[in-house]
Amino acid sequence: MYLLTSLPPERATPERLLRLNRLYWGIENRVHYVRDVALREDASRIRKNSLPRLMAAFANLAISILRLLKTKNIQRRMDQLRLKPDAAVALLLA
Repeated sequence: MYLLTSLPPERATPERLLRLNRLYWGIENRVHYVRDVALREDASRIRKNSLPRLMAAFANLAISILRLLKTKNIQRRMDQLRLKPDAAVALLLA
């Protein structure tokens, strides 16, 4: 594996680079991967004005609510809620 960094050599220790790399992928796996897989964000054709930002905010809200409810498999739960939208409303009102 190769890494590019702007850190000077005395600060770019292997341990620090590994920690920074794991931190980055932790964020990628926890946020972006869930949005891409569970909410199919990459397939979205919404591209105009502020709508992409608004949809991302709604996606973050949905994921946050499911995490607060201790949902183990967000993708499965989102698929279930797509099939029964009334359950999504009930989930918000509970």
